[in-house]
Amino acid sequence: MNQVRIAELAWPVYAERVGSGAPVLIPVGALEQHGPHMSMNPDVLLPTAIAERVAADIGGLVAPAIAYGYKSQQKSGGGNHMPGTTSLDGSTVTSIIRDVLRELARHGVRKAVLINGHYENSAFITEGVDLALRELRWDGIVDFRCIILSYWDFIDQATIDAIYQGDFPGWAVEHGGVLETSLMLHLHPDLVDMSLVHDHPPAVFPPYDVFPIKPEWTPASGCLSSAKRARAEHGELILRVCVQGISGALQTAFD
Repeated sequence: MNQVRIAELAWPVYAERVGSGAPVLIPVGALEQHGPHMSMNPDVLLPTAIAERVAADIGGLVAPAIAYGYKSQQKSGGGNHMPGTTSLDGSTVTSIIRDVLRELARHGVRKAVLINGHYENSAFITEGVDLALRELRWDGIVDFRCIILSYWDFIDQATIDAIYQGDFPGWAVEHGGVLETSLMLHLHPDLVDMSLVHDHPPAVFPPYDVFPIKPEWTPASGCLSSAKRARAEHGELILRVCVQGISGALQTAFD
């Protein structure tokens, strides 16, 4: 597994891999609270684990994760008011993405994949890619290709049904819930304490946002649904489905 991590390679080895056309996968996460039962770095650890396995499948490399993300939003991540959640302005996220891609292109990379682990990052990743491509064109680099994906989009209905048995509360309230917790139980069980799970109904929000937010709308746990049903075996299933789906997609996506 270590041979896919760019940071652990000597530069001549990296240069050789890049010269052979290896795609580079970049996990993009956040430092964000995920309830009292779990560490604050699932949004980094989960896309990194997936990226490493996918890279091993397709002959790719994995760049160090971008470990901070855009501001947590109340209806998707509990809100940016929660202690520990440490966020960047959108323009900062965009600039980091642009700069990293521009540097990879300078090294000779021509295929990049951004694997998002934090919902709120999506628009700013897209903007960073767009700006990077524009600047690369100015430098005469017109063959750089980039794919953006969020790992949860590869969790199919059959997997959701197998885990929830028809009682899935919806992606909007999954923050800190069964799917993320199950993945962490499988990959990093030392960072999860199931005895601290708050078992409460899924959060209910009105169909609009209010700013400044109303903190009382967020469940006290910081989670938007209960993780009580999380299991390591569920996480193993989710990981397998995501890695297989993403690996398969990337085999043809650049074509």
